[in-house]
Amino acid sequence: MAEFGFDVLATDGAARRGRITTAHGTVDTPAFMPVGTAGTVKGMLPGAVAETGAEILLGNTYHLMLRPGAERVERLGGLHRMMGWDKPILTDSGGFQVMSLTGLRKLTEDAVIFKSHIDGSEHVLSPERSMDIQRMLDADITMALDECTPHPATYEQTDKSLALSMRWGARSKTAFRQRPGYGLFGIVQGGVYLDLRSRSVTELTGIGFDGYAIGGLAVGEGQETMFTVLDHTAPQLPADRPRYLMGVGTPADLVGSVARGVDMFDCVMPTRSGRTGQAFTARGKVNLRNARHQDDPRPLQEGCRCPACTQFSRAYLHHLQRSEEMLGPILLTWHNLTYYQNLMAGIRQAVASGNFEDFAAAFAEEQALGDIPLL
Repeated sequence: MAEFGFDVLATDGAARRGRITTAHGTVDTPAFMPVGTAGTVKGMLPGAVAETGAEILLGNTYHLMLRPGAERVERLGGLHRMMGWDKPILTDSGGFQVMSLTGLRKLTEDAVIFKSHIDGSEHVLSPERSMDIQRMLDADITMALDECTPHPATYEQTDKSLALSMRWGARSKTAFRQRPGYGLFGIVQGGVYLDLRSRSVTELTGIGFDGYAIGGLAVGEGQETMFTVLDHTAPQLPADRPRYLMGVGTPADLVGSVARGVDMFDCVMPTRSGRTGQAFTARGKVNLRNARHQDDPRPLQEGCRCPACTQFSRAYLHHLQRSEEMLGPILLTWHNLTYYQNLMAGIRQAVASGNFEDFAAAFAEEQALGDIPLL
């Protein structure tokens, strides 16, 4: 089995074109990971997700430890076998979900104690337990457990939270079971405070991880502030390790973050938007529930290879949404994931050919034009 690794194949400014090697295959970067929180990308068969161009999925420790349970997943052969996905999987450590359980959790130095949102049962999630759960899930990429600093937070609150995350990061590294093809990522915290971000990078690189995530962004600080933090943080991370911006984001977020040296992304936006009638296109977002689509015979986006665009009209997609037929969210989810994967493929090609700046400018110009109405 191949060792876990990352190769930078080309650069264009700060943008990178690379490849991650894992136990379950390779991932071309920059890469977007569809979110399969509970062991499924909602409304999509695994083969359909692969057809969009996705090479890696994200699963979630918190949800899977509660239902069906990590031990059960392990008995069933691991998450890959259980959900029918033979490509790489990254698992979120569960920290973000647990920290969002306001009133249902208690934070200690050792762990976070929380009550399940499903049945109220009490659970303890420590760095050691998180590493063990992710091992049982058979995640190719395991995330260190951290405390997700809320936004907004004072400097003092962020400083204290960061210190705990770094201690938990060290414990995660000690508890992680090294195996060929499997990697552990540390998570940079520090909120919007640049000196704290630098300190976090220094401490994490001192511990030593196979990759580095940038957490605590896209939580309400706005794109301009997010890009400022990335401008400061990404260049300080090791050039020979993948960089993962957690929970981001819009197509413009992805293009702007690649320009600042980010290699990996995940976000619920394309799937969640698909379930609410929102479609991403080269000319911006389209709401298929709007009445203006009811007589429109055109495809959602010319040239798109997904079934929503190659087999059906906007009028039909509008009908499905208004009728609340389950096929509607399925088709729009399929389209949105295809759009995101096409965008990432275009980015990779642009970086490899040295014209990423032109690609980014053309992307922004086309997005600004907006959708073309039916004349």
